Amino acid sequence: MPKASLLVCDDSNMARKQLIRALPAQWPVLVTQVSNGQEALDQLRAAPSDLLLLDLTMPVLDGYGVLAALKAEGLAQKVIVVSGDVQEEAIRRVKELGASAFLKKPVDPELLRQTLNTLGMLDATAGTSLTVPAQALSEPKVSFRDAFREVVNVAMGQAAALLARVLGVFVQLPIPNVNILEVSELHMALADAQRGNGLTAVCQGYIGGGMCGEALLIFHDSEVADMARLMKWQQQDHSSMEMLLDMSSVLIGACLSGIAAQLDVSFSQGHPQVLGEHASIDELIRINSQRWRKTLAVEVSYSIEGHNIHFDLLLLFTEDSVPLLTGKLAYLME
Repeated sequence: MPKASLLVCDDSNMARKQLIRALPAQWPVLVTQVSNGQEALDQLRAAPSDLLLLDLTMPVLDGYGVLAALKAEGLAQKVIVVSGDVQEEAIRRVKELGASAFLKKPVDPELLRQTLNTLGMLDATAGTSLTVPAQALSEPKVSFRDAFREVVNVAMGQAAALLARVLGVFVQLPIPNVNILEVSELHMALADAQRGNGLTAVCQGYIGGGMCGEALLIFHDSEVADMARLMKWQQQDHSSMEMLLDMSSVLIGACLSGIAAQLDVSFSQGHPQVLGEHASIDELIRINSQRWRKTLAVEVSYSIEGHNIHFDLLLLFTEDSVPLLTGKLAYLME
């Protein structure tokens, strides 16, 4: 029986593994994997596939770039976008660029099956089994960093979608950075936030499932007025610091909720504080120095399209949290 050809394009080993495992078990399909949009384009130009499963946020060339190139080159290609960026505007844009469907990460196997069926990809498959090429039979090895980065990727997309609805904007998403830092490296990374270089940082502690840490949202002071206007904040009645605290609660809360839902835990959050007003980097480091011999640091740099507004979200998990996170991620990896 002829096999359908499927190209899976995602920079995350974890995401590709989850997506391949979500494919219908009785679908005779030949699977090829690539890790960025340029590789996908090169593959499709050389040998078109029956279907492309495409991520949006990737290095080298993102999913929007792939769709735009396919459209410009007149390459007829069925594409299902599978992304953590669930903003309504993101979905509208990929449909406008020619995507056949959009599915949010982590993909639901039944919804994927229904979408494949709607696209006419599952005809005449009774009695057959999933078939993949030799290179795909060896599933991509998923490291702790890759798995956690994908969890954060999904969570930051949910946070961006909430922020986009609140502000009526389109939030541009990066690839999150995940690193293990020594406490001295962490101190250097954070010290600029209160060195008079035009940055303000809001800090909020969190704890849950035996894990704990601090979330920091770092703003450029020159952009605070623009954010206040977007939020329709009445500065004559409230200070800009209150506005930053409100915005921090929205973003940090949404991102932590997204992580918690995937790991099946629940995080409780402390009251947000402005570093320099109610707390300092030195004090934050001193209080957590024993727990932060090493810290798992996650960095997400958001920007708002059409506005000169950028801010960095840092999630700092204590060293003792890493084994617990590893155990939670093992379920997702397997």
